[in-house]
Amino acid sequence: MGATMNRPDNEPTGPEAHLDDEFTDFDGDQEDLAARRSLRRVSGMRTELEDISEVEYRQLRLERVVLVSVWTSGSQADADNAMAELKLLAETAGSEVLEALVQRRSSPDPATYIGKGKVEEVAEVVHATGADTVICDGELDASQLRNLEDRLKVKVVDRTALILDIFAQHAKSAEGKAQVELAQLQYLKQRLRGWGGNLSRQAGGRAAGGAGIGGRGPGETKIETDRRRISHRISLLRRRLKDMESTREGKRAERHRNQVPSVAIVGYTNAGKSSLLNRLTGAGVLVENALFATLDPTTRRTQTSDGREYTLTDTVGFVRHLPHDLVEAFRSTLEESAQADLLLHVVDASDPDPEGQITAVRQVLAEIEALTVPELIVFNKADLADRTTLLALRANHPESIIVSARTGEGIEELALALADALPRPEVEVHVVVPYDRGDLVDRIHRTGRIQELAHTVDGTEVRAFVRPALADELAEFSHG
Repeated sequence: MGATMNRPDNEPTGPEAHLDDEFTDFDGDQEDLAARRSLRRVSGMRTELEDISEVEYRQLRLERVVLVSVWTSGSQADADNAMAELKLLAETAGSEVLEALVQRRSSPDPATYIGKGKVEEVAEVVHATGADTVICDGELDASQLRNLEDRLKVKVVDRTALILDIFAQHAKSAEGKAQVELAQLQYLKQRLRGWGGNLSRQAGGRAAGGAGIGGRGPGETKIETDRRRISHRISLLRRRLKDMESTREGKRAERHRNQVPSVAIVGYTNAGKSSLLNRLTGAGVLVENALFATLDPTTRRTQTSDGREYTLTDTVGFVRHLPHDLVEAFRSTLEESAQADLLLHVVDASDPDPEGQITAVRQVLAEIEALTVPELIVFNKADLADRTTLLALRANHPESIIVSARTGEGIEELALALADALPRPEVEVHVVVPYDRGDLVDRIHRTGRIQELAHTVDGTEVRAFVRPALADELAEFSHG
């Protein structure tokens, strides 16, 4: 979710190019990124007399879309920011945006989302531009989608379907794919629709054959059959995700037993969370300047300057009006944040509305009951942000840290702030640990703060501050 450090082939070289080269190492090897961007050519499949370039081929594959939004509240700047975000979402999904239309009204039209006059205007724009899809910046019900498609004669999708499509493209792990499919099916189940005979087609007894006994009573309509099959698939996916969640719980319990503090990196999509993880731990996870580049959480162990071990987890990014079905489907993944010792809340300082990002993220955190977890706000992309904006953000959030994962600015300050914010061992012990219990000495090193350490005839003599549970285990080796 961070800004990509890979420079395209057609980018000019020069001083700026050399500047970029200085900051590429921390992202590590990212084979996933190369695979996502690659376009495989299959020999012997060409049907044209003359070959076409990759750029032209990509243009042929892009959906041509018109964006439509209803502005119900807020300022003009809020409406512009919302439309800019919808454009980024559409482009991330693989669309070419041709036009954008906004209607100011108190509430969306219950029949068509936009008013009757605006529908005619959108139809004219669709016809003039040759668009094949209309994307609405809202959550539409089945009747609104059907009415718009009937009038516009092109495919209509809403914001939720758009985000689900992006998630489907980016999901790689078995858990991620199952979570996305579950969210898609929950969305589809509420919007099942049919046309003509599809709505009333029945199949009771031998009704499918259209004759004989059993063909005259009410049976199960086609839409009911679809709903039943979707419900069955949803149940199957939930069972599968529950099994996967037990594996995640096991890893979480192991970290808890070892008393390793956990830090969850949360924030708006494309705020630079993955870049920050790479900068702090050298994880080498995928980094791309795209929305929702990270869906599968990545956990890495690292240490504070005084040797205390802790984990950093990169999580899926949030967005304004994140679909409820997605929050439910990704609940097991998002619970990494709710059960962390500290939230590293990353905000894109170069965004037109960073305060809006903070609000949107906290709304999702409230939904997963993670607002009580201690939070450290980090304003990222300082190298791209206006200095006046940074001063205002620091004034509004005095405890925050300003960094740039790209250049390394503020990273040392962040590491120190992280070390201070993590729970500290509070029980002082003076023990002599036998040499055959080296595992306990290792845990003292990893999770405690050692004051004195010496090797004696009887074992390793240690004075240290440790967590209460470890102090209980060390009690039998107490010295003096």
